[in-house]
Amino acid sequence: MKRLIFTLLLVLAPITVAFCQSNNDKADNIVGTFEIVSGGEKARVAVTKNQAGTYDIKMCWAENPYNPDGSRALDVKNPDKSLRNVPIDKVVLVKGLQYDKAKKQWSGAKIYDPSRGIRANVVCTLTDKNDLFLRATILGIGESQEWKRINDR
Repeated sequence: MKRLIFTLLLVLAPITVAFCQSNNDKADNIVGTFEIVSGGEKARVAVTKNQAGTYDIKMCWAENPYNPDGSRALDVKNPDKSLRNVPIDKVVLVKGLQYDKAKKQWSGAKIYDPSRGIRANVVCTLTDKNDLFLRATILGIGESQEWKRINDR
């Protein structure tokens, strides 16, 4: 029985990988709106293609864009002081994400984490049509997150 299961896994693994890779065949497959659930808070981001042919990711909605005192939450932890007055639901998270056709993934940019005020290298892949997997790393240490598409391109 163990041999049968092991054999099935060996046969199905390449098929599963090939299916996942088909979602990454076209650079524009990443374009759309995705929902993030992190620490119990929900937010939405828009992935768009810019004039340079690369991709940007910008917050477009936050479940709670206000501070406890009722004032608008701002990007106060941004290392770029000129961006600290940007409302939290308008923050640009990634600029210039590039599609790597050989690796069938998007990379070559940094992702910004407004909750910590840090930037990290990011690699993105679509694990299926509606699931965007992100891996952010700094000096080899990283975190992963999966975002769910909430619209069709």
